[in-house]
Amino acid sequence: MAENELRTALDLLEREKHIPKEAILDAIKEALLQACKQTYGTSDNFSVVLDPDTCEYHIYEQKTVVDEVTDPETQISLEEAHEYDGSYKVGDTVNLEIKTTHRVEKKTVVSEVSNSQRQISLDEAREYSSAYKLGDTVEIESDSVDFGRIAAKTAKDTIVQKIKEEEKISIYDEYKAKEGTIVTGIVERFVGKNISVNLGRTDAMLMENEQIRGEHYEPTDRIKVLILEVSEDKRGPRIRLSRTHPDFIRCLFTEEVAEIREGIVEIKAISREAGNRTKMAVWSNDPDVDPVGACVGMNGSRVNAVVSEIGKEKIDIIEWSDNAANFIENALAPAKVIAVVADSDEKKAKVVVPDYQLSLAIGREGQNARLAARLTGFRIDIKSESQARELGDEFIDLSGYYDDDEFYDDDYDESEEDAEYSDDEQSEEDTENYESDTEEADTQPADTQPADTEE
Repeated sequence: MAENELRTALDLLEREKHIPKEAILDAIKEALLQACKQTYGTSDNFSVVLDPDTCEYHIYEQKTVVDEVTDPETQISLEEAHEYDGSYKVGDTVNLEIKTTHRVEKKTVVSEVSNSQRQISLDEAREYSSAYKLGDTVEIESDSVDFGRIAAKTAKDTIVQKIKEEEKISIYDEYKAKEGTIVTGIVERFVGKNISVNLGRTDAMLMENEQIRGEHYEPTDRIKVLILEVSEDKRGPRIRLSRTHPDFIRCLFTEEVAEIREGIVEIKAISREAGNRTKMAVWSNDPDVDPVGACVGMNGSRVNAVVSEIGKEKIDIIEWSDNAANFIENALAPAKVIAVVADSDEKKAKVVVPDYQLSLAIGREGQNARLAARLTGFRIDIKSESQARELGDEFIDLSGYYDDDEFYDDDYDESEEDAEYSDDEQSEEDTENYESDTEEADTQPADTQPADTEE
């Protein structure tokens, strides 16, 4: 390969596959040494000098000057050494350049190259002479080491393997840097219920459990996915994708809300049941900026843009508070709350709601209470006002709560067991589901936990 063709190939690899030119040059050096080993039986006393700018290379065999040669592969007599340079003496090392074969390649000048072995573009031809025109034949002289067929194949295999390894490293580094961010891919094919997604330089699998329930895609559809994790594998980088993770919602809002990107508004916690409902707690570092309003946008434009990406999933945006009781009250929205007693050390809370709000507070199949528990990181025990009054001080002393805005109380009975619900609007099945789900929520906290309230 002529030096200018090698430079062009290296530039192409660096531009399209993001493989550093230095890595390929090192691979070429290694390949030439492997070819020397195949041809001469060893490469220990060989060295390769390769100019990174011109891609011109020279191979040298190193021999030690001796009085009497016992190993012609590594030694040279003083008389032979003096043929190269009369200053050599016994013990010196002589670098002998491997002889090259002079070749002349003939190529036809064409407007578009389809066979690089027999054709050359007009621009390249005019690098040799400006007089060349289309249809002319260019004679290109070159010198190269005449390796055998097996040695040449070994060198080629070494370079190809190095290119593949460097490409894997490049792809891993590129997508590792994108871990925790959203990228847009193209649906390629279906493997069972899993989706193969083309991310540009590589493919990744969107597993069934990471897909939003009820969504349907067709090949060539564009799809936004969260790069959840990138790990190394002998076959290349393994990229784990998700559309159900809470960080998918976080990234969508970060794209839509300038205040989040600028750090004015923070997303403190997210709890999510993908395809159904999400609760997100936000906080503003600027007292003049409403965090909930910033995320909702003018006429709901920002939140609607997010919802359009996740289908029919509902999003509740609430204001985060460092007061655990206030945070729990906000998390149970849209239900109204009469009183909250929270224990930040035990991560337990008791909540009283109006009788007609009990079903709303618990939600269908306990979903609202379950998401609130995950969002706040508290185990939440909810009772209606009439149930709380029947239990009296065993649950919450309601005297004074109607005129007092403070919902936080240190007194908490740790022996209190979960309640059973008999409200007319809440079915027995939903109540049982709520109780089991809130127990499960203790071990599945929200994406980001709120700070504990100081007692």
